[in-house]
This record gives sequence, C-alpha cells and structure tokens, in this order.
Amino acid sequence: MYMTKNTFVVGFMLFAIFFGAGNLIFPPKLGFESGADFWTATIGFIITGVGLPLLGIIVSASYKGGYKEALHRIHPWFSILFLVAIYLTIGPFFAIPRTAATAYEMAVLPFLGEQTTVSLLIFTAVYFALTIWLSLNPSKMVERIGSILTPALLIAILALVISGIALFSDNPSSSNVMEAPMVNGILAGYNTMDALASVAFSVIVINAIKSKGLSETKALSKQTAMAGVIAAILLALIYLSIGWIGNKLPISAEVLADLTAKKQDLGTYILNVAATQAFGELGRTLLGVIVSLACLTTAIGLVVSVSEYFHEIFPKISYRTYAIVCTLIGFGLANQGLNAVISKSIPVLLVLYPIAMSIIFLLLLNLFVKLPLFALRISLILVTIVSILSVAGVNITENLPLKAYSMEWLPFAVGGLLIGVVFSRLVRAQ
Repeated sequence: MYMTKNTFVVGFMLFAIFFGAGNLIFPPKLGFESGADFWTATIGFIITGVGLPLLGIIVSASYKGGYKEALHRIHPWFSILFLVAIYLTIGPFFAIPRTAATAYEMAVLPFLGEQTTVSLLIFTAVYFALTIWLSLNPSKMVERIGSILTPALLIAILALVISGIALFSDNPSSSNVMEAPMVNGILAGYNTMDALASVAFSVIVINAIKSKGLSETKALSKQTAMAGVIAAILLALIYLSIGWIGNKLPISAEVLADLTAKKQDLGTYILNVAATQAFGELGRTLLGVIVSLACLTTAIGLVVSVSEYFHEIFPKISYRTYAIVCTLIGFGLANQGLNAVISKSIPVLLVLYPIAMSIIFLLLLNLFVKLPLFALRISLILVTIVSILSVAGVNITENLPLKAYSMEWLPFAVGGLLIGVVFSRLVRAQ
C-alpha cells in the first residue's frame, strides 16, 4: 500500500487538529526543566504525547465502524454514553470555547494590555465565523486545513525555530537537574490527554479517507496508519524543536520566582521571549499567528468530529445543524461562564481519560488475541469505578498503586482483564 496525495493531506490535517495551543506550551517547559537530560525527557514525552494518539487513531481504523461499532459490541449503551460524554466534554462544553479564549489571551491580549468585553466579543465572533465556515463542508475542510492552514502553521513555527537555533545554538543547556527524566517525559506526554482526542478525531480521518473511495477495512487501516504516521512525525519534530529552545533559553532565578509568584505559565514565557528576541515586536505577531492557527484548526476539527458523530447516531438532524449549534455554544461559553464550565468539565475529562486509555489498549490487544466479551466488560467496569472514586477524592484511592503518576486505573484494567479471561475459560471448560 503506497501513500497518495490524499494521505499526506489527511496527515497534515490530523497534525493541525492535534496541535493545539497546549501542545505549543508543554515542550519548552519540559525542555527547560530537563536540563542536561533534555533528549531523554523529550523522547519520553514523544512516546506518550505522540505515540498514544497515533495508537488511538490506528486502533479506530482497525475496526469496521471505528470506536462506535467496536464499543457497541461491548455494550450498546456504553458506546453511546461514553462517546457522547467525550464529544460533549472535549467539544462545545470545554475545548472549543477554550481554544477561542486561549487564542484571545495569547494572540490579542498582549497588544491590548487589558481584556474588555467588546474586544473579546469581536475576536470570538470572527474566530467562530471562520470556524463554522471551514466546518460546514467536511470534505473541503480536510483540503483547506491540510493544504492551506497546516502549511501556514508550519511556516510560522519554522520561522520561530530557525531563529531560535540561530540565537541560542551556542548557549549551554539549562542547569536544572531532573530526576528520572524518561519517566517525567512519559508522564508529561501522558498528561496532555491527546489520546482522548484521538478517539474523537478518528472519525474525521476515517471519513476523509473513505471519501476518496477506500472502504475495505484492511486498506483503510493502512492508509489511516500512514496519515497518522505523517502527523506523528510532524508533531515529534516540532516538540523536539520548541523543546530545544526551552532547553537553551537562559532564565534567571529571579525571573522564575516572579513567574511563580504571578502564576504565569513558563512555556508561554519561553515562547514569548524567544519570539521577541528573534523578531522584536514582530515576534509577538508571529507567536499570535502560530497560536491562532493552532487553536483554530483544533476548533474546526472538534466541531466536525462532534457534528459527524451526532449526525451518525441521530441522522434526522442534519450535519450542518449540529455544526452550527456546536459553534454557537462555543461562542456563548467563550464570552461568558467559561471558567464555570471548565471547572465542571475537567473532572469529567479526568474520569473519561483512564477509560479511553483502557479502551485503546484492550481493543489493540483484541486485534492480536481474541478477548472474551466478559473480560472486556469487567476490565472497563473496574476502571470506570476506580476513575470516578479517584476524581471524587475518596480517601481509599489515595493509597492505590501508581496513584502518584495518575495511573491508579492501570492495575485494575489489567486485573479485571485477567479475571475475566480466567472466568470465561472456566465457564467454557464446564
């Protein structure tokens, strides 16, 4: 199976919708904190921050009907409840309005000095007008993001990276010492939660490849994997590049203390300083362009994936209606009540993430070893219970293994699977 032009376009699109503003901020922070262990920590970050989302996309393409049908086999209601919760939480009720608010804070606010209701309203009106225009036709959306917006985003990032290399190549690495850099890198990549987004975005990738006449599961899986690899390579290269800038940029102890006191993000500070040192006042504009494009492409991807999913399960309502409603909710929440929505959405995300991770690994394993349905159900039931109790702050969860790494669900996923497999074999033996 060879790569086509469409595979590259879909891969570029997938990169752009994964690469939100948060992905821009994490690597330079890790780069600075890792010091001499930059390469070890960054490789760890890429393993989970790039590898897990790629795995999520590939697993979806390996099942006819994607996650919707694969989870339907486990239980119809589980499929609907879990996916609806994911699409609503990372869609209109959290990530979509958050992309607009982040773009405003990082791209517009530095030029205004202070936030005003009118400036936020005008910016978000333009932002969501672009979002809905680029979302209404999913087939054109793939072409527009993959062929136009992604190259523009890559050129802007490349300008920042090349200037950073020219400015800081002779600088020593930061003097920080990071304990267990590989582990810290892996945890940082895991905590981006991009694997959760892969469940949502997989529907766009599969539909984009299907639209070119490819429907056979094996061929579809291979083309999806290739598009995922293209996106993964781009993500890894950019994580390495902007992480390297963070590793080389000198930051005094006084500045660090001031950032901590003001609760300002270290990654944002590094990018602002690097852009300003390289291009002067124009650097702020360049960074604003990067952030705006990164946020916009993610918002478009979310609107399309949410609308396509709901149109699949409730086809009587048109895709366009879902897209418009989704965008209007995002616009409304970006202008009022965003903090309240985020405070309610984050606990839901924290519950959903371990379940999503378990689903990805269980479905992946099921491709190689046919797992009993009972084992899948027991594993997911246990993970769901532990996840809910942990987020609720129940005391008993504080002493669970791997709690310090936010992976207390993992022993229950494995244990539930093993119990289910053994029980199923005992029942069959009788």
